[in-house]
Amino acid sequence: MTREVTLTLYELNSLVRETLERTLRSEYWVEAELSECRESRGHCYMELVQKDEQSATPIARASAKCWRTQWLMLQPYFERTTGQQLHAGLKVRLKVYAQFHEAFGFSWIVTDIDPTFTLGDMARKRQEIIRQLKQEGIFDLQKELTLPLFCQHIAVISSETAAGYGDFVKQLADNPHGLRFATRLFPAIMQGEGVEQSIIAALDCIYNDQSSIVNYQFDAVVIIRGGGATADLSGFDTLALAENVAQFPLPVITGIGHDRDECILDMVSHTRVKTPTAAAQFLISHAEQTLRRIETCEERIARYVPKRLETERLRMLRLSERIPPLFSLFRTRQEARIDQLLQRLESQTQRKTEREFQRIDNILSRLSPLTARILDAHRHRLQLLEQRAKALDPTLLLHRGYSITLLNGNVLRSPAQAKPGDVIETRLEQGVLHSTVT
Repeated sequence: MTREVTLTLYELNSLVRETLERTLRSEYWVEAELSECRESRGHCYMELVQKDEQSATPIARASAKCWRTQWLMLQPYFERTTGQQLHAGLKVRLKVYAQFHEAFGFSWIVTDIDPTFTLGDMARKRQEIIRQLKQEGIFDLQKELTLPLFCQHIAVISSETAAGYGDFVKQLADNPHGLRFATRLFPAIMQGEGVEQSIIAALDCIYNDQSSIVNYQFDAVVIIRGGGATADLSGFDTLALAENVAQFPLPVITGIGHDRDECILDMVSHTRVKTPTAAAQFLISHAEQTLRRIETCEERIARYVPKRLETERLRMLRLSERIPPLFSLFRTRQEARIDQLLQRLESQTQRKTEREFQRIDNILSRLSPLTARILDAHRHRLQLLEQRAKALDPTLLLHRGYSITLLNGNVLRSPAQAKPGDVIETRLEQGVLHSTVT
């Protein structure tokens, strides 16, 4: 039996490398989605994936590398053209060639990148987000809000250390009109992958503060970003962030430091300006317009009041001229009315007096016999009482031979009431006896 040839792993990998070099000599343009993208020591390492359009399930994967010498040229070119960095989830069109290394395995080596393909995909995603916002009916909600006339309490969403935030606050404080603004910072991440969630969290904090009766109410929200690269603007083109800003109950002003393109956040906001200082200038201009309106009203009032005062003075003069004849007529009418009332009062008083006198006479005629009967009744009752009182007089008992014994002024009814040594008084018909109890 012939023994089969056995290769070492290195020999087998070398055979694979030679075969690939012979069969895949050309460079190829490939379309794929980045599932991972990272830099290390100046090189860029990518993980490419292709997903099924219906289920989004990966159906192909591969690793790709862009060496430092090539990456130093491709990176700024891509970012300058697209306005953002390569990151996971981005669709790209890369020019690659196959490379197999005995120790590190297979990978595609990137030699070129087509930013226009990515721009097209970004535009498609942006249009899809815009279409969905319009379908939900919230794309223009912010435009329907009215910026308050006295827009002075401002909630600011920005990075705490951003130079743009400092410029914004300084410009508001140093405005030439001496207008006063009160700002409060709600810190947020303004670049990188955390932009969306960070800004949404800041909006939630503002909403909670706005709903609280303890804190003062904000008039508007300003989202500013200054000093960052335009490559970091992809975080402002997300559906969730656009929905939160579009439906926020306060006017949202954006000044995120770019002028070439308008991101979705700019589209759904109430007002979009270029930079943080432009946002400050917008608020100052708005307050200045309010101030001008107030000053114009003051001038109109100053002109109107003297004219109105003169008009009212003439009106009062005409009224004062009409007062004497009107008063004379009124006085005559009132005097005639008073005379009529006095005559009616006198007549009614006389009739009332006559009726009352007649009533008194009637009462008096009835009162005399009634009084006599009452007096007779009471006189008879008194006679009866007098007879009864005489019948009960104790002196009658004394005349009949009885006596009355008193102890301390009280009638003594029982021997038990007296004690030895007590002095008792005995009343008789013809005198009084005093005795001592033994």
